[in-house]
Amino acid sequence: MRLSPSVATIAIFAVALVLSAATAAVAVRVVERESEAGVRAVLDRAGIDWAEVDAYGLQVFLLGTAPSEAARFRALSAAGEVVDAARLIDDVNVAEADRPAPPRFSVEILRRDGGLTLIGLVPAATDRAALRARAERAAGGAPVSDLLETADHPAPEGWRPALEAAFDALERLPRAKISIEAGRVTVKGAAESDAERRRLEAAIARDTPEAVRLALRISAPRPVIAPFTLRFVKDAAGARFDACAAATEAGRARILEAAAAAGLTGKADCRLGLGAPGPDWAEAASAALGALDRMGGGTLTMTDTEVALVAPRGTDAGRYEGVVQELGDALPDRYRLDATLPAPREAETDATAPEFIATLSPEGAVQLRGPLASETARVVADSLARARFGSEVVHTAAELREGLPEGWQTRVLAGIEGLAELARGALVVTPDAIELRGETGDTEATAEITALMAEKLGGTDGLTLEVTYREALDPEASKPTPEECIASIRGLLEERKITFEPGSATLDGEARRLMDDIAEVLRDCGSIPLEIAGHTDSQGRESMNLELSEARAQAVLDELRNRRVLTADFRARGYGESRPIADNGTEAGREANRRIEFSLIRPEDAEDTEGTEETADDDGDAG
Repeated sequence: MRLSPSVATIAIFAVALVLSAATAAVAVRVVERESEAGVRAVLDRAGIDWAEVDAYGLQVFLLGTAPSEAARFRALSAAGEVVDAARLIDDVNVAEADRPAPPRFSVEILRRDGGLTLIGLVPAATDRAALRARAERAAGGAPVSDLLETADHPAPEGWRPALEAAFDALERLPRAKISIEAGRVTVKGAAESDAERRRLEAAIARDTPEAVRLALRISAPRPVIAPFTLRFVKDAAGARFDACAAATEAGRARILEAAAAAGLTGKADCRLGLGAPGPDWAEAASAALGALDRMGGGTLTMTDTEVALVAPRGTDAGRYEGVVQELGDALPDRYRLDATLPAPREAETDATAPEFIATLSPEGAVQLRGPLASETARVVADSLARARFGSEVVHTAAELREGLPEGWQTRVLAGIEGLAELARGALVVTPDAIELRGETGDTEATAEITALMAEKLGGTDGLTLEVTYREALDPEASKPTPEECIASIRGLLEERKITFEPGSATLDGEARRLMDDIAEVLRDCGSIPLEIAGHTDSQGRESMNLELSEARAQAVLDELRNRRVLTADFRARGYGESRPIADNGTEAGREANRRIEFSLIRPEDAEDTEGTEETADDDGDAG
């Protein structure tokens, strides 16, 4: 059957249409691939890795989230180098710009003798009038300079408690620099003495809210020692210091070395202080101690620039004169030597020689008996004793006698003041001697008595001191040493451990209860140099373990701060997996390596890790 011409024509056109459509589809797909590949290539060369490309027909879609409007424009420009702008469809989002960070509110308070200055940035809502009034109250009438600036932003959490804690501390310190941040106060100040420093630290820490982290740096100057005194005795009982003062560490070392060469054994120390008569004090003391040793014993007393050397009774005169001559030549020019060779002791003692006796009982009762020159002298001695010991505990039974030696009243009064430095003891005053024996809880009592006698009597000739230090009488003795503090913590950690939530630096509930007990120990220890070190096992990446150990050590430090422990001299440090104490190939070993260590920071070795080790268990794979 033959097709009609019209049907054939239609068929031919249909076939041509199908072929054209197929050819066009193939061409479009080729254009899509080339356009997409070209745009991807130019974006890669431009370092634009956030953008995606998708081609559909002749259109090229640019997708993704640009970090900024400038980055979006840069990507469109780069893509426009490959395809016409009419074919490029912009479907790019722009990330929201980060909100501006809140300002860092902080205040520096500087208090000096001339007044008080406030410097820093505070929230605009701060009541400046009330703040200034508080500052003026703390300044005690001194002028206040308000150099604060403001920012219109809400006060951060912990800002107001920190501000209150700072002004509370400021009222206690006549000179200070106090830094305030949200939830944190740093106090730097000065105290008049070491005892005052300890009192201030305890009071400020006690009054600071638990929500505020407190760092204390209160310094105490060296005491002024007046007169600057050294007294060294070498007799049948051995060699000992009754008093020793030094101006520098090097000078103290030199004096102690000379004392050891002169026969001193055991522990001894020289009190560091201000008031030395010159930089050659240690030189003069060393020369005098060497002379006493060559003399074979005796008593050496140095009071400022006065040097008194008393030879042992019975010393050969030639030897005595030779040693005195050598010492006179060796002493610096400013020092004056007064040497004495006692005469042989009389066979019999004069039974009529005056003798004044004062006793201080363990219960605090004081009895005075012995001769005084007049009723006025008796009233003065009784009044002094009542002023130093208390009116209700003093009983005076002094007798009046004429013809007492010159300076008798001065010697008696000086002896009573020396007895007041003891907790219990006895005083005997004779024409040629003052004997003071007893017990004390003050390690500096012997030095204080020696300096007192030297000042009141113009020297210490004939002075005999037998003062024993008793720890039970020392109010500071109950304060543990740093080593005892570490030992106490070790005892707490023998059966319990600081534990963290798996793979984190968050202490669990049991660990927080343990931290309460550790904080109680450390509060009694005062300010000690302590390192809190974090360690992990070897599971996980080394860098992550290091970060975890640092975070855990810091978390322990923060917990102690929150419990009102003085942490100014503490530091937190992470060591990661670098210091294992067991085999990381076993679970038990890994458990042992996950730990917190407490150790003292010693001046000669900042990395010293002697102390207590404590295991911090968790169930995580990392550290």
